[in-house]
Amino acid sequence: MADREKIIRFYKGTEGEEIVIRLVDAIEAVNKTRKFRITDFLDPYGCEIAETVAAHYENISVNFNGGYMGAERQCACFVHDDFMGKVSYPIAVVKAVWNDKFYRLSHRDVLGALMGLGIKRSQIGDLLITLGSVKIICTEKLADFILQNLTQIGAANVSCEMDSLDSIAPREERCKEITATVASLRIDSISAAGFGSSRSKMATNIDTDKLKLNWQSVKNASQTVKEGDVISIRGRGRLEVAEIRGKTKKGRTVVLLKRYI
Repeated sequence: MADREKIIRFYKGTEGEEIVIRLVDAIEAVNKTRKFRITDFLDPYGCEIAETVAAHYENISVNFNGGYMGAERQCACFVHDDFMGKVSYPIAVVKAVWNDKFYRLSHRDVLGALMGLGIKRSQIGDLLITLGSVKIICTEKLADFILQNLTQIGAANVSCEMDSLDSIAPREERCKEITATVASLRIDSISAAGFGSSRSKMATNIDTDKLKLNWQSVKNASQTVKEGDVISIRGRGRLEVAEIRGKTKKGRTVVLLKRYI
């Protein structure tokens, strides 16, 4: 049996503290029932915590499903080795449609409308927005509620219908490699180089909590990064620090960055 308090203490004071408590509770329930337990939707940081927690328990494995291949937000399923049945994820998709001649709605607009209905973020997976529509990945229990209550997003009237998860194409990420020389490995410097912006703009994104490092809030602009770190900005994709290649003759650091759009 893993040391529950030791696992929780590792995340104490971080954004993962509440998540790890829920995950440990779920995995200990699986240990008692020797069956399985499926969580709500987790962001990539939450999925990372789920893998870490599962690794501390013998006879427990963890799998993930976000409704389609390449989903960013996924449900974790903790499964006991003794369970021989088949796991079915209670994931559904609702399609909301509006008149694209008059309205251009964003991810924030859709999420705001859902939150305005009292829906928790953990009940919602990815939001797949195209011109005039959005596919809302959600729990099966929530799908009927959305169908009955989501009638407006921003100023746009919307109509909703159930859709099929099979209709969602696997996510194909475009990746652009960027070789840059930076004065230091500060996050404001690296993100400015990767996103083609100024350090002051990156500092503003940090102050408004739009910029994340490994899906966690950044404390200040001077925080340093290392190989393998992932920097993301709301609405602009994410950036991976793929390689740190050393110093130039002038003492600047050469880095290889991969920007995913």
